[in-house]
Amino acid sequence: METQVDLTAALQWHIDAGCDECIDDAPINRFELIDAAPTMPAPQQSQVQPTVASSAPGSPGISRGTKVDPRDVDNNQQVRSAMMLSAQAKNIDELGQVLDSFDGCILKKTATNLVLSDGPENAKLMLVGEAPGAEEDRQGLPFVGPSGQLMNAVLGSVGIAREEVMFSNTVFWRPPGNRTPTAQEAAVCKPFIDRLIEIVDPKILICVGAPSAHTLLGETQGISRLRGKWFSFQTPNLSHPIDAIALFHPAYLLRTPIKKRDVWNDIRMIKRKLDEHITS
Repeated sequence: METQVDLTAALQWHIDAGCDECIDDAPINRFELIDAAPTMPAPQQSQVQPTVASSAPGSPGISRGTKVDPRDVDNNQQVRSAMMLSAQAKNIDELGQVLDSFDGCILKKTATNLVLSDGPENAKLMLVGEAPGAEEDRQGLPFVGPSGQLMNAVLGSVGIAREEVMFSNTVFWRPPGNRTPTAQEAAVCKPFIDRLIEIVDPKILICVGAPSAHTLLGETQGISRLRGKWFSFQTPNLSHPIDAIALFHPAYLLRTPIKKRDVWNDIRMIKRKLDEHITS
């Protein structure tokens, strides 16, 4: 016979796995919530011209061209739009207003709330995670679920209060089922997270988890190889580089407690660097 503890543990297991919604009475076709990718119209037969290679000695032939995926074209347009819109924001409130009106990220269609940031605009320490989870989506705030509570404890272990830190993510809407954001989704949101970092201008930027480190630092190695090292974060609008470091995501620590020792070493290194900035 299952006990209350067994049932609670089973429920928590489903939550950790991303199963955060009950089965509805009526079926929902969630594919209808996502607009189909635009397709490029096929050229008329009369418009197709044969490709002729040059017969002149030493002259290059005419390129047949590269097939273009219309989804890439559309995504590039959305990235350019995001760059122009994000540049207009002078503070976090304005950035939030811009994101509220921005429809270039498909995640917005299935999320409940925009999850932009939480913390003081002049924070010396800034954490950027991967994406909002279920609790973040409900509250509209980053790092407020179980992972956020563990992150608060990690910071508190070296005397850093949550209220002193700016929290955000590389994407601002929860991916369905807590999946990892796609490269296209991260690319569309990157101008906005870059602008948020420029506005806050922290002394130290912590990239929480591999997707965050890959997006912000341009690195491709796994998080185990990236952690414990200092990097520089820079944008054209920053007058100086920002010290940046990668950290295991607290969600990973919940599944792999043995890695807490590495995080303890890393957070102490971060605290020492932060103290150096404050006293210099």
